[in-house]
Amino acid sequence: MTRNVKETFRRAPVSAVGAPPAPAALAAKVRTLAPSMTRSMQRVAEALAGDPAGCAALTVTGLAERTGTSEATVVRTARLLGYPGYRDLRLALAGLAAQQQSGRAPAITTDIAVDDPIADVVAKLALDEQQTLADTAAGLDTAQLGAAVAAVATARRTDVYGIGASGLVAQDLTQKLLRIGLMAHAPGDPHLAVTNAVQLRAGDVAVAITHSGSTGDVIEPLRVAFERGATTVAVTGRPDSAVTQYADLVLTTSTARESELRPAAMSSRTSQLLVVDCLFVGVAQRTYETAGPALSASYEALAHRHRR
Repeated sequence: MTRNVKETFRRAPVSAVGAPPAPAALAAKVRTLAPSMTRSMQRVAEALAGDPAGCAALTVTGLAERTGTSEATVVRTARLLGYPGYRDLRLALAGLAAQQQSGRAPAITTDIAVDDPIADVVAKLALDEQQTLADTAAGLDTAQLGAAVAAVATARRTDVYGIGASGLVAQDLTQKLLRIGLMAHAPGDPHLAVTNAVQLRAGDVAVAITHSGSTGDVIEPLRVAFERGATTVAVTGRPDSAVTQYADLVLTTSTARESELRPAAMSSRTSQLLVVDCLFVGVAQRTYETAGPALSASYEALAHRHRR
């Protein structure tokens, strides 16, 4: 039976949920959302990220002239970033500029070159991973996360869908939930994912993990789960992508800049793991009376395998 309450239940766009992002989250939002913006909006976003102090001093007309766009484009960009209007964005820009001047600005790293010494590779990757985690934490909607925690903690069953690197993250979340005594599945085969989703109903949860938000093999089972009445959660780097059409809750991830030797799957996996770890810990806290003994039992069952 198809769920027909989508239009009334549908949450507001993720960028509009809750209070506007704090100044520290502005740069993270720009990095996360810029790839999905139109080219004119990208020009505005690039100006904001590159010179927050200078942009904070401009009127909406001035910023439009500086970026070769229109006032409407500037306002649309501000709203996509989570601000009700340009005035709120200017306040955040001023706050970000003040943080940068105090020396707390995020580190900017360079791409990894083919001839980089391995020590430089380690340092660059560590900095990029650190930035990715910081961006994800800054942009994560804790209200949406809390709702996802509540849904999983009380679910009869949780299905987790992911392909490729996201599939590894799906398996990670599933095995964690199993260790605290919750029923969870992470079907690796796309057909099996759909046939599993058909069995879901109200009181169950389906989690889709896809950085692009456009992976058909992940969207299809989530759609089926949604239509069956399950609570659906999307973990994605594109909060305006196709997967969110079937998501009751959206947890947004960030990603470092892609380069020849660092494909997007590497940094997206890092941010996805942070999100599912936050989800898992929240569930473990909420179900501690049963989760604690279940963890102890699993440790005890495996202890002999770690003895020499």
